[in-house]
Amino acid sequence: MADYFNTMIMPMLEGAKMTILLFLIAIAVSIPLGFLLTLAVNSRFKPLSWLAQTYIYLMRGTPLLLQLLLICFGLPLIPVIGEYLILDRFVAACLGFILNYAAYFAEIFRGGLLSIDKGQYEAAKVLGLNKWQTTTRIILPQMFRIALPSVSNESITLVKDTALLYAVAVPELLHFAQTAVNRDFTIVPFFIAGIIYLLITLVLTMFFKWLEKRFKFE
Repeated sequence: MADYFNTMIMPMLEGAKMTILLFLIAIAVSIPLGFLLTLAVNSRFKPLSWLAQTYIYLMRGTPLLLQLLLICFGLPLIPVIGEYLILDRFVAACLGFILNYAAYFAEIFRGGLLSIDKGQYEAAKVLGLNKWQTTTRIILPQMFRIALPSVSNESITLVKDTALLYAVAVPELLHFAQTAVNRDFTIVPFFIAGIIYLLITLVLTMFFKWLEKRFKFE
């Protein structure tokens, strides 16, 4: 029984490593990129603002799965340059997640900026702070504090969305669970996969709650 359990659980743990790795890469890149998109949307240079808004609309308005399929299987079919756009499946998946979630984080940060009272800017001006000092010392800390709960929710959604890797043949947690189910004719691997996802999201939830408490008392 123990040997069977090891045969089933060890590949799933390897798949969980792939899930966690993709999450860490996507979150580390998409959050800063999302912030840059927010700045672009609020830019006074209208063409840049329009391009950023169009990008966000396209990424949020189309399914992540479609974007992954396009990057993995569609780009290589582009005439002339397609052969140079063939990417490793994991790299392609990371790219898809980063581009998609950057758009969502951009909207979260934009909402955080919009929620800051205009009086904050006036108060900073009275105190003699310049635009850079006002932005870095007053506006951005408040924006991140306001946006943190939404960032937390979106990050947990990202963890669950990593299951879409299964559709582009990247061997993550769900892939190994499905393999075990097909091999052994039992749904136990699905329950184990669910527990692993719950543990990952539990750790993530605790981390963000710690961040919220820290920001609250600063």
